[in-house]
Amino acid sequence: MPNSKIDAIALCSDKCTGCTNCIRVCPTEAIRVKNRKAMIIKKRCINCGQCVNVCPHNALYGLTDDFSDVENYQFPIALVDPVFYGQFNENHLDPQLILEKIKALGFSLVWETSISSPIITEFTRKHLEKSEQFPVISSSCPAIIRTIQIRFPDLISNILPMDSPVEIAADMAIEHAQNTLKVPREKIGVFYISTCPARSYSFKYPVGRDESNIDGTLSIKDIFLKISSMDSASKPENDYNPEFYPNGSAIGWARLGGQAQALSIKDFLAVDGIENVIDILEEVEDDKLENLRFLECQACKNGCVGGNFCVENSFVARNRIRILTEKYQNYSTESTHEILDRYLIQNPIEPFSVSSLDHDLSKALGKMEEINEVFSSLPDIDCGACGSPSCRALAEDIVMGYASLKDCIVLLKENDKDEENNSEE
Repeated sequence: MPNSKIDAIALCSDKCTGCTNCIRVCPTEAIRVKNRKAMIIKKRCINCGQCVNVCPHNALYGLTDDFSDVENYQFPIALVDPVFYGQFNENHLDPQLILEKIKALGFSLVWETSISSPIITEFTRKHLEKSEQFPVISSSCPAIIRTIQIRFPDLISNILPMDSPVEIAADMAIEHAQNTLKVPREKIGVFYISTCPARSYSFKYPVGRDESNIDGTLSIKDIFLKISSMDSASKPENDYNPEFYPNGSAIGWARLGGQAQALSIKDFLAVDGIENVIDILEEVEDDKLENLRFLECQACKNGCVGGNFCVENSFVARNRIRILTEKYQNYSTESTHEILDRYLIQNPIEPFSVSSLDHDLSKALGKMEEINEVFSSLPDIDCGACGSPSCRALAEDIVMGYASLKDCIVLLKENDKDEENNSEE
């Protein structure tokens, strides 16, 4: 059984048929299929959830905490991403009532992650003015950060040195509860209504900070189902819920390009879909994109509205976010928070090596030679039928003892054909 305190994506072996769909879409070759069952190589996984999207048997799934964990805290706080609003059709697309229903589930306070957006926008503008390394890459998507750590370590210094919107919003919510409501930190439980497995993982293993402000994650799908079955709430007095943050630009962060557009600059690029992002990062690494100052990368299609934990089609949800963005575009919202040092990344982001063959350098070089030798005997067609994502990966798996040449279907058929020809002679 998976450990939700460690894993972000889990596999139900009983449902897995070994179809190899997952290994074909994994951008970091983190999955193998052996003995007709998939296995995840944790150190390679960026928790993007592409494997979850393509699994025809729902054998792969993202993990969050149990809703019952909310009861472990005397003052539970729900962190709500604007993405959540995009799950509701036009007849129920009322953020204030949605927040009221979430709070009625047993939360003492509802806090929107969008409230941190103006802070990040202001900091980004100042950072762009003094930065000498372009493009500056948004730090909002944890799957992208992990991708850069694993595949593009030379671009780590391009990452915006600031916490994610979720971490900053959580810090602000905690500060509000402690200072305004006089609640001690140990009694506060901050629960993010998560869009994807990568978010959940980032709180368990935070990058750039010692520990996360988030105490637990709940999936958008679960909370959506809970409040959809509730009776309609009454609108707050004066048609205003004080826990709603009606900032159109901030709400727009839920869809692709929202963060970049809030900067009001022309030389930016917004890219979605992990494979598209990898293509662009390769071009950045090769210095092919000149005059690009800001790069917003989102692992999911259409941005966070395309997360694995969402309910609605990402294109439909994106359009609803657009409607809300336009509706509240002219509302004036001011943040009383300054850009404090605690919002900056506290620790250096380190590259993450996943290709170490051996701790002993001489042995590692020897294994590399073996891999090259084995690879030269393989067909180099990357069909994936062997259960490894590529012929190169199979060669490494063979040298590391995870597979054998017999796993290659092409070689197996060729050997069978040779034996058949020999027997006829």
